[in-house]
Amino acid sequence: MKPIHIVVLFWTMLVTTLSSAAEVRDVRFWRAPDHSRVVFDLSAPVSHEVISLDKPDRLVVDLSKAQFSVDGAIPEFENSPIVRLRHAEKPDGKLRVVFDLSKSVQVRSFLLPASAGQSDRLVVDFLDQQRGTEPKVVKSVEQSSQRDVVIAIDAGHGGEDPGAIGPGRLQEKDVVFRIAKKLEAKFKSKRGYRVVMIRDGDYYVGLAKRRQLARKAQADFFVSIHADAFTHSSANGSSVYALSKRGATSASARILAKRENQADLVGGVSLSDKDHVLAGVLTDLSMTATLDASLSVGAQLLGEMGKISRLHSKRVEQAGFAVLKSPDIPSLLVETGFISNPGEARKLKTSRYQNQMAQAIFEGIDRYFRESPPPDTYFAAVKRGDAAKPKGAREYVIASGDTLSAIGARHNISVADLQRHNGLSGSSIRVGQKIQIPATK
Repeated sequence: MKPIHIVVLFWTMLVTTLSSAAEVRDVRFWRAPDHSRVVFDLSAPVSHEVISLDKPDRLVVDLSKAQFSVDGAIPEFENSPIVRLRHAEKPDGKLRVVFDLSKSVQVRSFLLPASAGQSDRLVVDFLDQQRGTEPKVVKSVEQSSQRDVVIAIDAGHGGEDPGAIGPGRLQEKDVVFRIAKKLEAKFKSKRGYRVVMIRDGDYYVGLAKRRQLARKAQADFFVSIHADAFTHSSANGSSVYALSKRGATSASARILAKRENQADLVGGVSLSDKDHVLAGVLTDLSMTATLDASLSVGAQLLGEMGKISRLHSKRVEQAGFAVLKSPDIPSLLVETGFISNPGEARKLKTSRYQNQMAQAIFEGIDRYFRESPPPDTYFAAVKRGDAAKPKGAREYVIASGDTLSAIGARHNISVADLQRHNGLSGSSIRVGQKIQIPATK
């Protein structure tokens, strides 16, 4: 009878061990501009160890008390150093995952606790090799005294962080990225602007890094685009938010800031990656001017957005948004609508409404920089009346009955080129107005 007792005891211990093991339930892959990210979705927290091997190049990840329970296919690791993924469960209860690599790479790994509907996760980043020192960005176009105004456009969320989820599984990250791309095109079509996209694809960028990218580009303005959600589907309307040096200006602003500031927990940022904004930075005198500019642009945006949508708040609200904490760059967060509202979700997913919202954001920012341009920019030169004419351009005086389309057809040039070379945001012209006809090839 004793052998039977031993077998039963061993089987009980085995079942207990297996039942307490964490499960790897999914493997996901994201490609970012400077790294490749693999995310393991877990049923419970695990401890892990990472070992790099060569000849051939491999990365070994050992997970304690874990088992591989992925039902679906392993993702393709396109445009990355990862050739394939292998796994095996070891007798000591560890799960060994092996990445076969095309070359040796640096890696970083960290665990993310369950939050905001996401399970525990293990993140492994394969870092691209640095290609030397990047050249410093200089704000210039044709000459140093007439540089471009630099606009940093930030599409919120991205990658493993979908943001808010609307009816039909409509994801905030997709909606705001489309609006951001349309906004980018509008700025690119007008002379005097240069655009920097904070993310230009479906990947996550940490909140601190979003600010760093804008600062690296020496941006004159930073706009972060989002689509809100609320527990009640009746909540609706678009809104504009700036940073607050003190408390939030409303309960909704405080709740929204808290939710948006948790994005790093969902999107995947190691605690070691976080930068700590100095406690005194928000009380610095330079911050006052930056906030004043942010509020001025915000007022312009609200005026334009109110033409196409109901405003959730008719004033620029303020709260402690981490993504806006750049002391030297005027910054705004734009909530384009409530994706949790079925009616607004239907509008937000249409190209027509996305374009209208992008146009409203563009008009608000453009009006501010035409009225209050930085002194060394093309727009400041236009305001002074000494803007450099495009090379080979000819002056044309608007006559009665002229339209931009007719002038463009007569001179074999597009309306968009006429607008860009003359700093025109629309098609309105007046008799006696002088414009430049750029030279055609």
